[in-house]
Amino acid sequence: MTDQSVNSLLIIIIDTNPAWWGGTHDEQAQITLSHCVNCVTVLANTHLMLEHKNKVAVIAAHTDKSVFLYPRPDHEQQNAMRVVEGGQYEIFTQLEHQLKTQIKQLIQKDQDNLDEMTDEMPNNCLISGSLAQALCYINRVDRESPIGEKLSYRILVIKGSQDCPSQYMNFMNAVFAAQKQNIYIDACVLDSESGLMQQACDITGGIYLKIRQASALLQYLLWVFLPDPSVRGQMALPPKAQVDYRAACFCHRNLVDIGYVCSVCLSIYCSFSPICSTCQTTFKIVGPQKLAKKKIKKTL
Repeated sequence: MTDQSVNSLLIIIIDTNPAWWGGTHDEQAQITLSHCVNCVTVLANTHLMLEHKNKVAVIAAHTDKSVFLYPRPDHEQQNAMRVVEGGQYEIFTQLEHQLKTQIKQLIQKDQDNLDEMTDEMPNNCLISGSLAQALCYINRVDRESPIGEKLSYRILVIKGSQDCPSQYMNFMNAVFAAQKQNIYIDACVLDSESGLMQQACDITGGIYLKIRQASALLQYLLWVFLPDPSVRGQMALPPKAQVDYRAACFCHRNLVDIGYVCSVCLSIYCSFSPICSTCQTTFKIVGPQKLAKKKIKKTL
């Protein structure tokens, strides 16, 4: 008999923007980064328990970079294997140890560079870079997987900070690349609604969820995002949210309802420009047509 089960790779992207985690939010969005990391650890361990060949990866979407929290290089994994608590599965211990260690180092670097910073810390995270890094990791795992092994891939984004319209082009390129590879993108939004994540989930067939109570984050993760997409049709999941399909203009990176589109490269602009800044196409400005004079017939 052949094993018909399909192994799954779950990549979790955590928004680690310190400006959002340290700021004041809505009363329903009061949550600490340590609590979020603990919930992600439980979700990852539960995903690994469902199938012994399941895999997990965790990426931190910071303000100016994307950092792989788990898995780490081989020499770091060997050092983490030495820290094993009695009676706990060694992979669970390795995952928890690396997540907490890398998050601590990431926060420590921000504290060390706080005195050197002259500008205010941005209120968004590099979500487009994290998605691109996740797609590259999926490509590597797919190439290194044994012949005949089937793997399904999905990405879960846990996001709290605001959207950054300047990342629109890179973000949508990553979303369409995920759609072409049949990779689901799910989004768990902690604070304000995210139009970019709504588009990503709708395009790839994933689930978009704006949680109502941040204290119940673990329940939302296990109930909605733990099941594989193949069995979601048999579950009573939250209804789909209305998708905001506004695009960001290429000139000012602002979301626009009505704009001008280049007929060559499909770039979007909020105001008319005779030259497309993307493909350098020149458009002719057509003025009002001149009315032809009617000839008057002369009568004899």
